[in-house]
Amino acid sequence: MNAAEVRAALVDDYVARYPGEVAGLLEDRDAAEVAGFLAREPLASAAPIFAALTPAAAADLMARVSEERAVGLVRKLDPARAAALLARLGAEDRTRLLERLPPAEARELRELLSYPPTSAAGFMTPRAATCRPDARAGDVLASLRARRLDGITDVVLVDASGHLAGTVAVAALATAEPEATALDLARPERVSVPAMTPREDVVDQMTRARIATLPVVDAESRLIGVVRQDQLFPAIEEEASSDVQTMVGASEDEHALSRVGFAVRKRLPWLQVNLLTAFMAAAVVGLFEDTIARVTALAVLLPVVAGQSGNTGSQALAVTIRGLALREVRLRHWRRLAFKEGAVGLVNGLGVALTTSIGVYLWSGSNGLTAVIAISMVLSMLIAGVAGAVVPMALVAARLDPAQSSSIVLTTVTDIVGFFSFLGIATLLMAYL
Repeated sequence: MNAAEVRAALVDDYVARYPGEVAGLLEDRDAAEVAGFLAREPLASAAPIFAALTPAAAADLMARVSEERAVGLVRKLDPARAAALLARLGAEDRTRLLERLPPAEARELRELLSYPPTSAAGFMTPRAATCRPDARAGDVLASLRARRLDGITDVVLVDASGHLAGTVAVAALATAEPEATALDLARPERVSVPAMTPREDVVDQMTRARIATLPVVDAESRLIGVVRQDQLFPAIEEEASSDVQTMVGASEDEHALSRVGFAVRKRLPWLQVNLLTAFMAAAVVGLFEDTIARVTALAVLLPVVAGQSGNTGSQALAVTIRGLALREVRLRHWRRLAFKEGAVGLVNGLGVALTTSIGVYLWSGSNGLTAVIAISMVLSMLIAGVAGAVVPMALVAARLDPAQSSSIVLTTVTDIVGFFSFLGIATLLMAYL
């Protein structure tokens, strides 16, 4: 064996034994040269090296190798890693590669690519700025300048297996010595979220940790993308708008110009539920039919009590749902929250009852009717405040969306309580009316 053959054998052995180190060396070379190297290597040797490349480098190489070699490399990757790589490609290139894969493999990758839009992976960007933990600060900055990435505030560190190793701020890289390693400059805490993390939890974690870039990882802590701060505000806005719609029984999927048929399908079931609850409230009024017949003024004042209790409950409901959305309160706080909203309802009830009593007395001249509406106003607003806090908490405990049906449930409670308290007290004090 001559010297050239020995050298080739040693290179082949090194490539086979240390694909991660080879990948690290190749990332510093010209992309066209690396693509040529991977095209010449047998697929069995090229695949481990390709898998060890950073996601950005691997995606860049996909466009430089033949389609046949690209398909072969993708098939050798772990499915989660392959999905993360395909997500970086353009829609046409991704579709073309998926069509060349065996049906079962393509179906699995499509499932991995189709994350729910409300999950972390659903609104992340797969085009994260990445580097090796041992990369030098000067080299990382040069790579960022060459790629001309906009809006990058952090670089994500990934090891040879694609696992998250931390994040480092671009500002830290820029102010450090060129020879300093990225890992030495990385943040001490390693913050990340799984791909299926709900949108509201992503918002909560980023605001609490006060970070501009949040890595998204798969079940084995391999990087699949990042959520950046500029993506956070649309997520918050969408979350808030969906809550507003679902609170009144409209679907969060419905938009202003949605088709009539779609809107009817989404709204009609909740209107039917609301109709049922309205009949329940009407049944309460029917129990006191004789009382209303004897004192017709009660029918005039009935909407006043129901309206005030409904407004009180809605205020408590809005504050509670906001607290749940922002993670200000948890289920364990329900007693404290109920007591607080009950106290607010009591004080507000006393204030409103005083004003109402003056108006009713000037209108009717009846001490009994004035006492009835004052007592019922305080009682109904107290209970409405407690209900506004307890109803969404109860729905959360039942693993239901508190924004979906809280308003309908609360309206039923406040109507029934308002009607029952007003007409019930009037019945008890009938001799004074």
